[in-house]
Amino acid sequence: MRPSLLTDRYELTMLAAALADGTAGRDCVFEVFARRLPHGRRYGVLAGTGRLLEQLADFRFGDAELAALRAQGLTDPALLDHLSAFEFTGDVEGYAEGEVYFPGSPVLTVRAPFGQAVLLETLVLSILNHDSAIASAAARMVGAAGGRPCIEMGSRRTHEEAAVAAARAAHLVGFGSTSNLAAGARYGVPTAGTSAHAFTLLHDDEAAAFRAQVEVLGTGTTLLVDTYDTMQGIRTAVEVAGTELGAVRLDSGDLADLARQARALLDSLGAHRTRVTVTSDLDEYAIAALAAAPVDGYGVGTSLVTGSGAPTAGMVYKLVERDGVPVAKNAEGKRSVGGRKSAVRRHDASGTATAEVVVPGPITPQEGDRDLLVPLVRAGRPVHDLDPAAWLRSAREHHERVRAALPQEAWALSRGEPALDTLTA
Repeated sequence: MRPSLLTDRYELTMLAAALADGTAGRDCVFEVFARRLPHGRRYGVLAGTGRLLEQLADFRFGDAELAALRAQGLTDPALLDHLSAFEFTGDVEGYAEGEVYFPGSPVLTVRAPFGQAVLLETLVLSILNHDSAIASAAARMVGAAGGRPCIEMGSRRTHEEAAVAAARAAHLVGFGSTSNLAAGARYGVPTAGTSAHAFTLLHDDEAAAFRAQVEVLGTGTTLLVDTYDTMQGIRTAVEVAGTELGAVRLDSGDLADLARQARALLDSLGAHRTRVTVTSDLDEYAIAALAAAPVDGYGVGTSLVTGSGAPTAGMVYKLVERDGVPVAKNAEGKRSVGGRKSAVRRHDASGTATAEVVVPGPITPQEGDRDLLVPLVRAGRPVHDLDPAAWLRSAREHHERVRAALPQEAWALSRGEPALDTLTA
């Protein structure tokens, strides 16, 4: 089925009521923003915009979708007629994918008649909240890795489609590759993978397993050496593959201590160029703790794709303007600011970001300001080419540029305030 059913029922009940009372055609502006960052985070990373635009292009209600609605008791004739002819004709603008964001940043703005814009809420939030949570967590891991490559390998710890989106989001912020083949096929993310402990256990001994792997993948492969005795596994790996062995992987135990022992042993065997890769439930803190160890790369899975490692971005989709009139929610703890926002990022003379300015209406530009809002959809049509691989490459390059402009405190893993203040006046 099309993405139009990836939604909550209350969006359709609101639409039915708005059609009945004549308000469905009112010109509306909805904004997506996070009221706060996850506790202690210094910045967030917007991800998923390209995926959202791909889904929006196919947001229709055909016979199958309408039949599914009738089966669930949504039988209002005016509602079904409206949906059968549905086509998004509005405008969308927002932060470029890969941009960093802060509390109150209007990362996506939708302007359309209420009867169109209201239907997009769940799809918008499910994509942006998931992908931004993954990208924000992955960016911290990339920072902790200090230039050493990271591999995304969380597919077995999450929903099968979420795994593809997670691999995409991680690559966007600097992960070099993924184990997920669908992410490679859809988005051009480089894929990597060699063997698990099961392959070693399949064979009569470790040497036989290593020989079989090297025979197929060559001496540049990575051998998993900790199925039995790690140091003996390294000796066997070098004996089988020679001193040009690509890498050994450590997946258990005290990784810092084992990495030091492994490096020393490899060097003593003449395998000076053989890399040491570590895996096993790594997160940004574990990666940072390994900074002084002779580790050449990290494989990250569970902590990246689960809620504990990638807490929700907490984005919301709120109506801020109706027929040109600002509207705002005033509930305690959930207040919003009415009116369509403009947003710029301020920079000092050195090019370092100093603040984010988010206000209703236009902003008088200052030297060093960078406009954050870019057009994405005009009159229902995408402004940019939506080729998935090309889009992701562009988003990755954009992220590298904007992240380099963040102040030094943005890189801290300790709990603290957002790296930039959001100025609202």
